[in-house]
Amino acid sequence: MNTHHFQGKYEVELKYRLNSKAEFIKVLNSIPHETMLEDNVECDRYFDSADNALQSQHKSLCIRTMEPSGIKLWIVKGPEPDRCEATNITDASKACSMLETMGYNVVLNAQKTRSIFFVGPFHITVDSLDGLGDFAEFAIMTDDESMLATYKVELEALASKFGLTPMALETKSYRQMLLQKGA
Repeated sequence: MNTHHFQGKYEVELKYRLNSKAEFIKVLNSIPHETMLEDNVECDRYFDSADNALQSQHKSLCIRTMEPSGIKLWIVKGPEPDRCEATNITDASKACSMLETMGYNVVLNAQKTRSIFFVGPFHITVDSLDGLGDFAEFAIMTDDESMLATYKVELEALASKFGLTPMALETKSYRQMLLQKGA
């Protein structure tokens, strides 16, 4: 597995709502790309304190399990919009237990089906969430904060090759969308 795509403390990410997942995949198959995984089921457990301190600070804490790949991640996002760090863990149940011991509670369980592809230095995830629809995320992770604006322009150009326009841009996180929906 090519993990250098997921290294860095900043993530430039553009998420687009897809009208047709099949058409998106058709375009993807017409350009050079590498497949990391297809149709993995990801289960995300979001944690926060009883007073929602993390949410009020624009931070997100998540334990993710992925099957059938077996990948398990500890993910922290925020407080800046582009700040994102993830690390592999070996025991998701133990990590959740440790967070609960520290006073954090699960505030949301979310599940999605995800495929991950690499196009040059960028990764593209294609996600399906029951009740929300299909999405494509174009992203890159970096430690170089000075490159964030440049990467955003490059990601917009890549998305336009798929016929995606700013009108299809989704600025809410899956967590926000699910909470608004009442998940």
